[in-house]
Amino acid sequence: MEHSEQKIKNLLRIVAQQNASDLHLVVGRYPTVRIDGKLIPLSQESFLTHDDTKDLADAIMSDDNKKELADKGQVDFSYNFDDKARFRVNVFYQKGNVSVTMRLITSKIRSLEELSLPTMLYEFMRYTQGLLLVTGPVGHGKSTSCAALLDYLNHNDDKHIITIEDPIEYIHEQDRCIINQREVGQDTHSFSDGLRAVFREDANVVLIGEMRDLDTISTAITAAETGHLIIATLHTNSASQTIDRIVDVFPAHQQNQIRSQLASVLLGITSQRLVPKVGGGRIPALEILIKNSAVENLIRENKSYQLDSVIETSLKSGMISLDKSLANLVQRGIISVEDAFVYAANGEYLQMLINKK
Repeated sequence: MEHSEQKIKNLLRIVAQQNASDLHLVVGRYPTVRIDGKLIPLSQESFLTHDDTKDLADAIMSDDNKKELADKGQVDFSYNFDDKARFRVNVFYQKGNVSVTMRLITSKIRSLEELSLPTMLYEFMRYTQGLLLVTGPVGHGKSTSCAALLDYLNHNDDKHIITIEDPIEYIHEQDRCIINQREVGQDTHSFSDGLRAVFREDANVVLIGEMRDLDTISTAITAAETGHLIIATLHTNSASQTIDRIVDVFPAHQQNQIRSQLASVLLGITSQRLVPKVGGGRIPALEILIKNSAVENLIRENKSYQLDSVIETSLKSGMISLDKSLANLVQRGIISVEDAFVYAANGEYLQMLINKK
């Protein structure tokens, strides 16, 4: 076990030194890191065996983690590496072997400016109630964006913030705000249980790490109606898809009511992708929807497919389509045309925008 503990620490040092985002430990492969979105095997290490991955996983798991892995076949938790770095960890079985994925959570919470995100997103933090949805695929910076928004509040307003996360990622040091961070499985049984409790905890702002089931979504909408600012993430790819995903979770007979509630409480939706930069690193491309009367009516009337056209015609009010965001980055020489097309919502439209230079 001592050897395994030393080996995992050596691997995590490599992750930190190479500015990697993830470490993958899989039987039959070299330990592998992800840098700027690309998987790179650490070929100076040896191939991992069945015993290697099991021992490395055991070295970072608590007894409770091991029990959950045995019971459920996978377990999520956070791991503190020598008080220097934190990792979000998933350990799971595949073909009878143990695999490990570890994501580096940088300790410094960066501002929207440092993340190359528009500072107008801070405007959402001025609301005392409502629902802001931060969406996009896994690994494209949703948690980092949410942390920046909460950090801004922490230094600029006097609020009680509660986060419900699985696991806790960024650690917020309290400044002007009271901040309580709750980890699913450790501090609360589930997202929905933790969210129901905020009604009795005098919370102003609630971060929901992921809205993944009917109970959580329903309670979040109610909380947004009753005097809470709710920030939540979903794994959806656009504003229109986000609305549809939320509504479709509910039984058919409730969907009209949910559309009406959602139209009322929604503040905005961002959908982000981290795109490789020319010369290294990644930069966000964004779709931003800001709720106005046209957006509210479309949601209420089950016409979410028309939201894209509202976004296209509302650039002056701060909205932007993903393709326009990508085209801007290409025209500024920050990303390549090839990478822009990988993330485009509509390739033909993106080409037209680029040609308008």
